[in-house]
Amino acid sequence: MNLENARRIKMEDRSLFNEYFHKYPPEISEFTFSNLFIWKDCYNYEYLKWKDHILVFSRTYLNQWKLSITGDKDVLFFLAPIGENPGDIILDLFNNFGKLEIHRVPESIVQIIDSDKRFEKSKVTFKPDRDNWDYVYEREKLISLPGNAYRQKRRKLKKFTSIYDFEFHLVEDKYLESCKDLQSEWCDINECQSNEDLQQEHLAIINAFDYYRELEMRGGLILVDNKCIAYTIGEKLNKNTMVIHIEKAHADYEGSYQAINHLFAKKCCNKVKYVNREQDLGIPGIRYAKETYKPHHMVKKYIIFRNI
Repeated sequence: MNLENARRIKMEDRSLFNEYFHKYPPEISEFTFSNLFIWKDCYNYEYLKWKDHILVFSRTYLNQWKLSITGDKDVLFFLAPIGENPGDIILDLFNNFGKLEIHRVPESIVQIIDSDKRFEKSKVTFKPDRDNWDYVYEREKLISLPGNAYRQKRRKLKKFTSIYDFEFHLVEDKYLESCKDLQSEWCDINECQSNEDLQQEHLAIINAFDYYRELEMRGGLILVDNKCIAYTIGEKLNKNTMVIHIEKAHADYEGSYQAINHLFAKKCCNKVKYVNREQDLGIPGIRYAKETYKPHHMVKKYIIFRNI
């Protein structure tokens, strides 16, 4: 396995990735070409084809952000292999490289590896990566908000719809600049310039809007007085699931987050049963907000690394 044959992810690679994702439907929110593409500069993603699998990795991500589990320097960051036998490829990775960590590994792959006698269990650790578990919801409940558990959500949604004369639209070319304007305003309010994580997110979001047509994502936005006050962008993850990659709303408009969540699920997700709203990144406020929507289940992910 020679990483010198790897290349940076480019738009022209979209058909290759989509071919693999169609053949091997993903569970995790990271595994769409759109998501990999808009975050490619933050992670410095490269990819390599190996034994009919796609390997996405970064030489610098863990070191740049000081995120290595082992604390070593120059640790390679891999995502789970994309293909028919990811366990075999993970074994190859451990046999070929000294310093590596495999992140965002879904539980289904961990179970395969855990039962594989070729892995020396004393030398490999599977660490639950709770901050990156995906929250998956039943679409119908995001629309109906049933029962006492969703009482506050219904109240905020009702208040929004009663106060504001709003319009909901699908994101089209003519609305892209309005969405960018809200994103810039949101960044000013939340002081992105002093938070490197938010800066990187901002760049990823601008990438999503700049390449919106080419990536063929689906989005929705809410206008009040011809001003975009909320937007969301997602796409089909697998045959049963829509994934929401980005969602922003203006805090001055009470209930705007509840409104964009509800309207997008109602208008744009009619062919799926579930909506994956990605992870909370370990941020308490985001975790609380995602938990209050009562997920149907979590997509558990792990970090696999060699014991020292």
